[in-house]
Parts: sequence; C-alpha cells; structure tokens
Amino acid sequence: MKLHHNPASPFVRMVTVTALEAGLSDRIEQIFTGVFLPIEPHAAVIGDSPLGKIPTLVLDDGTALYDSRVICEYLADQAPEKGLLPESGTARWNCLTLQALAQGFADAAVNLRYETALRPGALQWQEWIDAQKARLGRSLDALENDRIGELSDVTLGSIAVAVCLGYMDFRYPDEDWRTSRPNLAQWYQTFADRPSMQQTIPPA
Repeated sequence: MKLHHNPASPFVRMVTVTALEAGLSDRIEQIFTGVFLPIEPHAAVIGDSPLGKIPTLVLDDGTALYDSRVICEYLADQAPEKGLLPESGTARWNCLTLQALAQGFADAAVNLRYETALRPGALQWQEWIDAQKARLGRSLDALENDRIGELSDVTLGSIAVAVCLGYMDFRYPDEDWRTSRPNLAQWYQTFADRPSMQQTIPPA
C-alpha cells in the first residue's frame, strides 16, 4: 500500500497513528507530497484521487481510498485485533460520533489556519475566523463535559481526538485549551505518550 501524506496534516496523522495502532504501518509506503495549498492541484495525488486531497491510500490492487475516515476504518478492519472500531451497538456509534466530532474539529482548525496564516490580512473574514474559534471551543467543552468517558479505550474516536489536540499544540501553541478542561488535558497527556503518537509528531 502507499499513502500520499504530509505529516503536518491532522487528517494524515489520524491515519498514520491508526496504522501503527493496528500493526499495519510496515505495510504502508509513505509518499511525501510536500506542502501544497487547496488551490494548487498536486499531480500525483490527483492521479489517485479526484479530490486531490491527502490522505489518500492506494491499496496493492490499485484501489484508492479516501478520506481519512474511510482509510482509518479500513485499517481497523484489516488489523489483527479488532478493538479500534467496536463491531456493533452503542460502543460503535459512540466511537464513530467521537470520530466525527474530531473530524469537524480538525476541519475548523485547518480552516482557521488557512484563513489566518495564508490569506492576506486585508482579505481575511473576521466572522469566519470567529466561527471557527467558536466551533473549536464548543468541541473542546463537549469532550471535557460530555464525552470524556468515551476516551478511555484506544479507538478510532480517541485517536482522532488526540490528533486534534496535538494539532492545537502544533499550530496554536498560545491557545490555552487545558486550564478550563483539566480532565481532557490529563487524558491527552497520557495518550500523547503512546508510541504511535510519539512516532508521528509533526516536524517543527
């Protein structure tokens, strides 16, 4: 298998952490895309995905999988141990909902990055910036107050949440998300020490 990737992407990191936790990382060749903006088509990625987005996983038979949620679910299905995605019942839906919350969090965080770091200041949309920050705050509060108990197991949901918190530290180091969310901060401190997280820390 080959994975189009850039380690700075939280969506890519969700995949690489999942691959390590699933014991499948050594079967994946990582193809570094470099940095490319959403308005700059990447020929190699477009060759495998009409969306032109990373991550894209190409299986050994040439089948391409995208986006990160599909790839992570595929890896969980292929793992020798099946605990990354509960098979049925409430646990499965909680895991998938937790993953969806993290995916939306990552969308907001990346959108905020594009708007504040890449768009010229005179063209930045303050209401858009405020909306992304509000979404991040609500998501963090929901994790602290409503979903902290669902993070106890290593699943696709908890992996995605941990990656998002790591992205906050990576891109927004001045944002103090921990002080008012001590339970989430304590959980992340432990989860971030897992080998899968340590091996996928984005470069400075």
